Amino acid sequence: MAGSQAAARVEAAAPAAFAERRLPMAVAVTVAILLQIGSPRRGRVPGWWIFPILEVLLLVILLIRDPGRIDRSPTVRGLTIALIAMMTIGTFAGVIVLLYDILATVGGVTATVLLGRGGAIWATNVIVFSLWYWELDRGGPAERIARSSTPPSFAFPENAMPEFAESGWLPRYPDYLYLSFTNATAFSPTDTLPVRTWAKMTLMVQASISLVTAILVIARAINVLPG
Repeated sequence: MAGSQAAARVEAAAPAAFAERRLPMAVAVTVAILLQIGSPRRGRVPGWWIFPILEVLLLVILLIRDPGRIDRSPTVRGLTIALIAMMTIGTFAGVIVLLYDILATVGGVTATVLLGRGGAIWATNVIVFSLWYWELDRGGPAERIARSSTPPSFAFPENAMPEFAESGWLPRYPDYLYLSFTNATAFSPTDTLPVRTWAKMTLMVQASISLVTAILVIARAINVLPG
């Protein structure tokens, strides 16, 4: 009896002991915020600074509430989703304003401004969607480590070739960041397959934003470059 109780305690503690750390996600969010602040300001909508301020506030609250390994708290997950949603709104607003500047042929917009803002939006787009994939796949990082019954949304190569992965392998934030980066550059996932409808549609939206931004920014920047 004592042995079975000890085994149960070890099994219950295992998810917490091997839970994913908050740091990689926090670093990615910080980079996105710095890109928002550091990109060229010409052509930005009034009040653009509200987004990075709110994002910093949510990130600080999240780190105070859950600084180490990610737990299964509904409050923590709600804060995380709110933070990603805020970043998504800011990114979409930036895309809309940038496309307006390009298509409306706004005077005084230089190639440096276009490339700077376009590059920042493209990189932020990669980070934002990587966070969505990370948070929504199998119910989020805490549910994945707890081996919840939620079916996976992505099939990683480690799933198909477990002999090349460590025992008990589970995807972590860097895996989703790589997925998002390859989808934004190749306009399709390279080695990871979406297996649920929401994942396919989200990948399609991300690839569309990346494609439109890259094509229009590069074309317009070349057009305004001095001869």
